[in-house]
Amino acid sequence: MSAAAGQLRTDGEVVVNGLTAHYVEWGDPQAPPVVFLHGLRSYAETWEPIASALADRYRCIALDHRGRGRSGWPADGDYSTAAYVRDVGAFVDALGLGELLLVGHSMGGTNALVYAAEHPERVRALVLEDIGPGSSTGSDGAARIKGELAATPRTFADADAARAFWRSTRPGISAEALDSRMTYTLRPTPDGDLVWRYDLEGIAAARLDPDPTRFVDLWPPLLSLTCPVLVLRGANSDFLPAPVADEMVARQPHVRLVVIPDAGHYVHDDNLAAFLPVLAGFLDEVPR
Repeated sequence: MSAAAGQLRTDGEVVVNGLTAHYVEWGDPQAPPVVFLHGLRSYAETWEPIASALADRYRCIALDHRGRGRSGWPADGDYSTAAYVRDVGAFVDALGLGELLLVGHSMGGTNALVYAAEHPERVRALVLEDIGPGSSTGSDGAARIKGELAATPRTFADADAARAFWRSTRPGISAEALDSRMTYTLRPTPDGDLVWRYDLEGIAAARLDPDPTRFVDLWPPLLSLTCPVLVLRGANSDFLPAPVADEMVARQPHVRLVVIPDAGHYVHDDNLAAFLPVLAGFLDEVPR
C-alpha cells in the first residue's frame, strides 16, 4: 500500500464489556499494529497527526476510552484503571491483533503500562507519554487537573466561549490542537449551546474521589516489564517530574527517556515536530 493510501482513515466499533468501543485507524490492516490510548479528557483523534505520519508502515489504531468520543458511557460510572485495562484487553482481542506496539498518554499511559505488565506476551514495545509512578497522585500536574475538572463549565454559550476555556487551561495549545479539541470534545444542543461530548460528571467524580486506593502504584508493573520502553517527557511538564523520570531509567533497564523541548504535559500537542521523529525512530527499531 502506498503512503497516500495508507493515510486513509476508517472508523469502527466493537462491543467490549457491554459497551460500544469506537476506534479510528489508519494504514494497511496487514501492517504491524500500533494501538494508541489517549488521556483523561481526550479522544481517539488526538493521535491523528501521529498516526497519519506512521500509516505508511504501521496499522495505527486509536481507541476512544469508555465515556469519551463515540464510545459508550458505563451506567455504573466505573472509570477505574481496572475497567480501562479490561476494555483494552477485550478491544485488542476483538480486533485479533496478536502482538502489538502500545502508546499511551497520561491516563492512557497508565492503562497501557498495566496492560503491558499483565500481558507481556502481547506487547512488543511500550511508549509512555508523560506518565510515571506518582504522576496521578503526587505531582503538581495532578493537583492542576483536579482543579480544572472541578471548575470546568458544563455548557458554553458559543464556540468563542469554548475556545476561551481551552486557551485558559492550555495557554500553549497550538491552533491545530485547539481546532481538534473543538471538533471532537464538544457537541451542540438543540438550544444552540455547546456541551461536552465526554462524560464529564462521571469522569470528574472518579478523578476527584479522595480514596487513594483508586490509583494504581505504577512501580510494580513498570519494574516487571521485559519489553523496550520509551518514556517521552515534556521538558516543561508539571505531571511527570524530572527526578521521577530519571528514577524510572535507573530502576528499569528497559526504559529509554527522551525529554521533548518546548512541551508540557500534552507533549504531542505542544511540540509535534520534535515528538514524532523520536516516536517513529523508536518504533522502527523494534524487531518485527
